[in-house]
Amino acid sequence: MMAFTGFHQDDFNVFDIDGLDERMESIRNRIQPKFKAIGDELTEPVSRMTGQEMHVHIAKHARRTKNPPNDTWMAFSHDKKGYKKHPHFQIGLFDDHLFMWLAYIYELPGKEQVAESFLNHITDIHQSIPGDYVISLDHTKKEAERLDAIDLEKALTRLQNVKKAEFLIGRHFQPDDSVLKDRNRFLKEAQTTFQTLTPLFNISMEST
Repeated sequence: MMAFTGFHQDDFNVFDIDGLDERMESIRNRIQPKFKAIGDELTEPVSRMTGQEMHVHIAKHARRTKNPPNDTWMAFSHDKKGYKKHPHFQIGLFDDHLFMWLAYIYELPGKEQVAESFLNHITDIHQSIPGDYVISLDHTKKEAERLDAIDLEKALTRLQNVKKAEFLIGRHFQPDDSVLKDRNRFLKEAQTTFQTLTPLFNISMEST
């Protein structure tokens, strides 16, 4: 079993590798063992903070036949069989940042109810989530906007009304961030991030 020692620039460089098979081989050999080790460390704390028995899912990118993935991730979900149809926590990488998300992606049924619940708690969200947390409206894109800058009501109304709409809230870390290189600091930061987002997770679990 591989011990998690943090993330380093070489981990982000896997997305510079050309070719689906070549990039996937590097992801499987370099990134996925780290995800497995993180899962071993965080499954129990995340289960405890959410009050749900959580299970780790590591993206396999199995449907890809040509284009190599631009990002890769792991997820924590209460469903042992999958995560995409449920509110879930993610840790993953693009070539230029690591992300930690509470994610609501397009496969999630009942997004309208989740969005309505969040709209009813919009003041609480602004008060309880730090302004430097970021929001993405498309998990396939790198772009994200700070909570204290985005029109949150507009983003949630879109989640409520647009079938393919998504909503992800969490944090970005640059590859040279010292937190990523230190095992204990990273695990603590991930726990703190997910703990901060757990009230939203609980609201959405009650809505779906």
